[in-house]
Amino acid sequence: MRQPLSRELKDLLERGRDRQLRLAVTGLSRSGKTAFLTSLVNQLRHAGLEARLDLLPAAREGRLLGARRVNQQDLGVPRFPYDPAMAALSATPPRWPEPTRGISELRLTIRYRPARPGWFEGDSRQLTLDLFDYPGEWLLDLPLLAHDYPSWCRSQASLGGEQRAAHFADWQAAVAGLDPAGEADEARLAEIAEHYAAGLRGAREAGFADLQPGRFLLPGDLTGAPVLQFFPLPGIAEADPEALAALPETSNYATLARRFRYYQQHIVRPFYRDHFRRFDRQIVLVDLLGALNAGPERFQDLARALANLMQSFDYGRRSLLSRLFAPRIDRLAIAATKADHVTPEQHPRLVALLEALLAEPLKDLRFADVPVRALSVAAIRASEAREVEHHGRRTPALRGTGLDGEPLLLFPGEVPERLPDDAFWARQGFAFPAFRPLPLEGGALPHIRMDAALDWLIGDKLQ
Repeated sequence: MRQPLSRELKDLLERGRDRQLRLAVTGLSRSGKTAFLTSLVNQLRHAGLEARLDLLPAAREGRLLGARRVNQQDLGVPRFPYDPAMAALSATPPRWPEPTRGISELRLTIRYRPARPGWFEGDSRQLTLDLFDYPGEWLLDLPLLAHDYPSWCRSQASLGGEQRAAHFADWQAAVAGLDPAGEADEARLAEIAEHYAAGLRGAREAGFADLQPGRFLLPGDLTGAPVLQFFPLPGIAEADPEALAALPETSNYATLARRFRYYQQHIVRPFYRDHFRRFDRQIVLVDLLGALNAGPERFQDLARALANLMQSFDYGRRSLLSRLFAPRIDRLAIAATKADHVTPEQHPRLVALLEALLAEPLKDLRFADVPVRALSVAAIRASEAREVEHHGRRTPALRGTGLDGEPLLLFPGEVPERLPDDAFWARQGFAFPAFRPLPLEGGALPHIRMDAALDWLIGDKLQ
């Protein structure tokens, strides 16, 4: 939806004065996007009051005066559900907010005192912060733009092992007898596509992340549309490309290829054009502990998904002109979430494992001189660090409440500092639990290193 010209001109002026920032938050399923955005807004709303933001200089020095929600820029994008999320966290017993299912937005006006006030400006300044929440599953679709239908089919055929393949057994049986040259039957293609979508949903529930097409998982108003009724054709790798191209438009192959191209051009590309390219900064949330719990195949799947995801970003430093007219992401954070699910001495290991998992993409980003930082966070802390005595030795532990309401006191285990090998998976001496949120007693949400994340993402704009 187009915005009034006066609003567009005002936003353009604010960007030229470096007073507006567009921050995108994404992550794959269960990475904690909703919790992160809720906490980010909550911390800024309570800045200068109850919020503990010692690692954010503007807050530590008393210059951060607070923030308020204002009308968002794009009236065609749903508003991020901050109030329902806080209501869930404030309930008795507290519960985690419902995850968002599509893109949403929220605009904050942050008021702060500059470290060095200018001659012609008042005692305080304002920064407009536009927050965008979008599913990582959609971002995983961006690599589709580099494929044609046959190459995408080949890429999907090489994915995963036995555990992943088990979720697609029904689809494999349904597609086995489909002749690429045969006349397309709309009902049959729809049935096979639903088996494929069911396989994707089952794989996601089992903890797999590298799943395409992403809109099959979150179809929204596209449910039942032919654009979501395609799937990879087995055996395409061995087929003659010229023979495939010569098949009639009514063939199964041509029909599926046409739908794939439509999905590229009308679903994936508009998201990149209308939303993704507008972002200035980005944080990618990663549930490393969940992948470790799930085992080696799903851990490798997460590594592959993150590598694909990182290739999708348009990174680079920006001049004033490029900032105004062709914004690109110029600062990136990658955060291992749920740091409160391991004891504090394990947090450096969590960061080290994240950096090891993304070693190659991080090298490319640093070579391109793109500021990037890996860190571990707990957007909403759900456990408390404790020590227990066992045989005369003090051992770190966590105390919290399980999702079933049972009290927990345990040492979850050690996080590997490097990529796990076969010996690690054979031992598998850990069990990272799921905690219920701590009871909210008013004020700012308890967290771990949200102030460090805020400093990296917006701290330089609060000087």
